[in-house]
Parts: sequence; C-alpha cells; structure tokens
Amino acid sequence: MCETHTAIVFFAGHHAYKVKKPVDLGFLDYSTLDARRSACEREIVLNRRFAPDVYLGLGEFRGPEATTSEPVVVMRRMPADRRLSRLVGQGAPVDDVLRAVARQLAAWHAVAPRGRDVDEQGTREALSARWEDGFAQLHALAEEGFGLDGVSEAERLVRRYLAGRERLFDTRIEQGRVVDGHGDLLAEDVFCLDDGPRVLDCLEFDDRLRYLDGLDDAAFLAMDLEQRGAPEAAGCFLARYCEYSGDSAPPSLWHHYVAYRAFVRAKVSVIQARQGAAGAESAARRLASTALHHLRVSAVGLTLVSGLPGSGKSTLSGALADRLGVSLLSSDRVRKELAGIPVEQSAAAGYGEGLYTPEWTARTYATLLDRADALLSRGESVVLDATWCDPEQRAAAVRLAERTSADLVALHCHAPGDVSAGRLAARGPGPSDAGPDIAAAMEATEPPWPEAVAVDTSGHLESAVAKALSAVRPCGTGTAPVFRRPYMEPD
Repeated sequence: MCETHTAIVFFAGHHAYKVKKPVDLGFLDYSTLDARRSACEREIVLNRRFAPDVYLGLGEFRGPEATTSEPVVVMRRMPADRRLSRLVGQGAPVDDVLRAVARQLAAWHAVAPRGRDVDEQGTREALSARWEDGFAQLHALAEEGFGLDGVSEAERLVRRYLAGRERLFDTRIEQGRVVDGHGDLLAEDVFCLDDGPRVLDCLEFDDRLRYLDGLDDAAFLAMDLEQRGAPEAAGCFLARYCEYSGDSAPPSLWHHYVAYRAFVRAKVSVIQARQGAAGAESAARRLASTALHHLRVSAVGLTLVSGLPGSGKSTLSGALADRLGVSLLSSDRVRKELAGIPVEQSAAAGYGEGLYTPEWTARTYATLLDRADALLSRGESVVLDATWCDPEQRAAAVRLAERTSADLVALHCHAPGDVSAGRLAARGPGPSDAGPDIAAAMEATEPPWPEAVAVDTSGHLESAVAKALSAVRPCGTGTAPVFRRPYMEPD
C-alpha cells in the first residue's frame, strides 16, 4: 500500500484499489461517505480522459463488522519499475517519454472543454485568489508550528508580477489557453509503457482547480522533474509542450507557473508534515525554496542601457538581451523606422538637426516606451538601447516601470575617450549616425545620472556583461532550467 494526504492505495495482484481518507482539509472535504463516493465516481470519469484502460470502475469494500460499504476506485495496476519518477531517479533516458507526454497533454488541451466557467479560472484575479488562499493556509499552519521561510518574499513577488500583467492573462483567455486539464501532473503518476505513457491521478476534488492555463498544467510536471534533479528535462518538456500546442507564452509565465506548482506542493508537504509523514518537512522547505527562486527569475524587468556614441551601449545591449533571453528595442532602429528609411541608410545631420531634432527625438522615445509597455504588460522583459540623455525621458521610463510593475535597472556605459573615438572611426553604415562631433556635443550637455549603474566597456565584452547581469539579476539564476521558446522544428 501507499498513502497520500487524501487517500490510501492498496495493491493486490493485477489491480490497485484506492480509498479516500475521511478528512476535511478545508480545500477538500471527504468526511462523509457520500462525499467520498462522489469523489471516487468523479475520479474515474475524469481520469479516463487520460488513461481509459487503467480506470476500471467503482468498487466497494466492507469489513467483517461494518454496516456500510466504503467506495473504492478500481484500477489496472501499473508496473512500479516503469514510473517516470523512478526512471528519472535512475538516470534513465526519458526524452522520448517526455516528448510523448507533452504531445498527449497538448492533444488533450486542444479538445478539452472550454467555456465561461473555465475562463473565469484563468483570469489574473482567479490566479491571485489561489495564491492568496495558499498564503492564508500557510500562515494558519505556521501558527500551529508548521511554518516555512520565505513566504513574505513570495507574497511580495507574486503580487508584483500579477499587478502589471492583466493584459497577459486576458490574452491567454482570448487565445483559448484556459482548459479543463489534469491539474496534478506528477512524475510518480506517469507510467512509461511500451505502447505509450499512461497519465494517472488528475485532480478531481475541485473543478475550479482543474480549470487552468494549459501551460500551468504542464508546469506541474516540469516543477516535479526539477525537484527530482532533472532541470534540463523540465525545460525540454515545457518547450516541447509549447511546440506541440503552438504556445508562445513568455518565459516569465513559465517560471511563474512553475513557482505556483512548487508552492502548491510545498503546502501539501506541510500538511503531510502535520500528519507525521516522514521527510515531508524537508520536502516542504525544498519546494518553498524552488518556488521562491522561480518567482525571482519570473520578475519582469525594464533595463535601460545608456551612454554616449562610441560608449559600447548597443553592443552591451545586444549581448545582455541575448544572455537574458529578453526583447531588445533600439532608439536608432525605431527612429529610422518612423522615418521610413532602411536601418543601414545614413541619416547623418548636424547636432539637433534632421532626424535628431528635439521633436523627432521625443517621438522616437515615445514610440520606444509604447512598445516596451505592450511587451512588459504581456510578461516580456525588455532591454532599451538609447542614449537617455534627457531627464524627462528617464522619468517617463520610471513611470512606465511603475505602471507595469517592472523592475527598473539603468546602466550607463562609458569608455576612455581614445577607445570611444576609435570605435566611432571604425564604425560602418548602420543604425547609428553619430560621429565624433555629435558625441562631443552630447557629452557637453549630458546631465549626470547617479541612479544608473556605471559599466566600463573598454575591456572584454564578457566583463561588461557580467557587471550588467549583476545589476539586473543580483540574486543570480541558480540551477533553475532556462526557459526559452522552442525553435519550431519538424518532429
């Protein structure tokens, strides 16, 4: 037999028999016989969507002295040595299995029930309510002596992420990404059989918790794989899921959902620790740490990379955006786009003339910030490459960060005069038209920016990137998987 916080499963011969515990945990109530019978019936119906040949039907158990029968879910017994969790623990290759599970999950999500009731659970407000309910439960458990570190920071990070992302969640609903899914996808419930994987034990006690974003559904298994020491497999599984489902979600949402799933499991582990389960307390701490780390990584950032012509700001901007896997917007490119000329075509003019009048510059920066606004609201972090010499434009960027609840970091690139002059002399046709005379004129009028982090670009690029990264991500990225949108290659 094996036991969870809500059920006991007995194994005998070729069958498994699952009995619900008569518990009331607040978020579920199995304290009455009718409630347990209803839950068993519901479990069979829902799980047959994923493994129809495993869930055989409803049975009953009656002890010799009992006057009533206890409902039992009767299942085909799966081979324990083919559990995905065991294979991962043994270091066995699981790429093909994860590919098949990702395809199966995406296929179900494509045809899964949708509707107003389902969509309501995919709103930002619904996700926020689930987080807040979980925080409240953990605070109550802490009063009983079962607390977790980092809950206060998690609350702050969750609220900040959700505060600026209404457009993101509205778009997810419009795209039909919210579905009646699995809701509890763990490696121990996936069995890797020769004729394909069997996915068991979906969430049945609350439909609202099973109505979720498809990416949230997939993130549960990714979180579990990471917990089992397979972060690369976790990242690949999510990438495959997004490939098969055609989902272009921002990496910040991947991390947020992984954090939420780790948080949910941490809460469950705390409940198990209260019930006396061995190892549950350490599991709760490990899961809480994972949740906190992904919340930190999921934070949406607005990075301003400033500097005079020849300071190396554009080179640093490109390298930084590539290293972070975020969007890059350049004022030089936006300016020429607005003028309707190719980016490589020269528009050189005197200081403050041509495309560089105050009016053109104001229009360029307004467009730059508008585009950043749209990206940040959809969960995309952004690097903005511009000189940022005007205090009003700097203030406008600060207001944008506040409005979108984005973490603002300003970097100011600089290099010795001879280095900058050499760069300008060697510069060929490209987005920037500034030469030595323009650089000198701008230097004479550039106001100080004490809030910006100074970055010396005169040495190796990697040194400048490392300095920039330490400012943008002071907590580092640790061992979490790097979530990037997949290249849509043929399978």
